[in-house]
Amino acid sequence: MDTRRADPFDKGAISSTLPMPLYLQLARHLRGLIVGGQLGHLDALPGERELVEKFGVSRVTVRKALRELQTEGLLQQRQGAGTFVNRVPYVEQRLSSLTSFSDDMASRGLSAGSVWLQRVVTMATPEETLALGLSPGATVSRLHRLRTANEAPMALELAVIPTRFLPDPRTVEGSLYGVLRARGFTPHRALQRLTAVRLTSDQADHLGVQEGTAALYIERRTMMEDGTPLELVRSQYRGDAYDFVVELNMSGGSGPQEPHR
Repeated sequence: MDTRRADPFDKGAISSTLPMPLYLQLARHLRGLIVGGQLGHLDALPGERELVEKFGVSRVTVRKALRELQTEGLLQQRQGAGTFVNRVPYVEQRLSSLTSFSDDMASRGLSAGSVWLQRVVTMATPEETLALGLSPGATVSRLHRLRTANEAPMALELAVIPTRFLPDPRTVEGSLYGVLRARGFTPHRALQRLTAVRLTSDQADHLGVQEGTAALYIERRTMMEDGTPLELVRSQYRGDAYDFVVELNMSGGSGPQEPHR
């Protein structure tokens, strides 16, 4: 039995006899390789010249096909390095329970990771002082990181915790909630506010998308069981990687109720 794998870049994948422009055929074929998992996140594509030779098309056709997939966010161009797959996992996140990013990814069989952007102790801003019920001049641990799933960028997260709960932010490597629970400070409930935003240039660079790409901004204030504020988190989630789902139950179970007057 012949166990050799077919070349995913075989020129038989596109044909001049089909009623579809060649660049769209090529884009469709490459899109199928990415979505189907034959090309993984951050895999490098062959160079333009090699793609021209493999598929028997012009360089203009190759460039138009690659530009099509870059617009869709499936490819990213790195100056001087080449073209790479930008395939992120898709996550459907329910908002009915309070869980950490690490726990969310583990429950889906994904490997959660972090790229630290900042871990410092600093004075709380007026907004943070109010949200966390702190005294003026109180200090907080500030943890800013890029959250990843299977090494793909998923969200930017800035967590602010009073130093009486987390005196040294460098003790956090993976799950922040895991560290807080180990110290005896257990997250119990949270209030979240969701807003649609467009990513700034710096945010887009971190998340591997174009400036101005739509994202979901989430601000969360987490409390312990006695109501003491424990954490303030502000995050930007990739719009192409997340769906947030809320389950609603009809009050009383018997249909809409008349308002009380």
